[in-house]
Amino acid sequence: MRIIAGSKRSMPLKTIAGKDTRPTTDRIKETLFNMIQGEVPGAYFLDLFAGSGQIGLEALSRGANFAVFVESQKKAAACIEENIHFTKSDRESLLLKMDVLFALRSLEGKYKFDIIFMDPPYGEKQEEEVLCYLKQSTLLKEDGLVIAEAALNTDFSFAKEFGFRITKEKNYKTNKHVFLVKAQK
Repeated sequence: MRIIAGSKRSMPLKTIAGKDTRPTTDRIKETLFNMIQGEVPGAYFLDLFAGSGQIGLEALSRGANFAVFVESQKKAAACIEENIHFTKSDRESLLLKMDVLFALRSLEGKYKFDIIFMDPPYGEKQEEEVLCYLKQSTLLKEDGLVIAEAALNTDFSFAKEFGFRITKEKNYKTNKHVFLVKAQK
């Protein structure tokens, strides 16, 4: 696993052993960032269920101003910390070692994000919990983007009731990226 492009291109990243996380493959990561390349420079980026931190670090390498990483698993959080230090991203990063919903509440009023990326454990409906929280939150800028990485069979029909609309969906072999924005009132 490595950073694909930008100022930290080709820097290797660590990941934790075992099946507790599913690192996004380089090919899928490259496709994702090609799709959002215009939104990343200068962005405030929130990486939820961050795993190794590779998505947020890729965003920083491609010009994001700041990234917040949220991870509750101790081993994964330690891995993110190592990757942040190794890529010399300490000054433009914040790591929160806590539950995602608790982290969202703690960030309220302190940050507004251009892009919120989440890759929760599959099948636990945590993407629904996050969108429900964001419905009343000020964390996502009005023109901000939420990207969810999910299993192919994950149904996002609930998004509308939380005030979001799907703008794009990119399917891969075993998973997909769903792009959501706040619905116009």
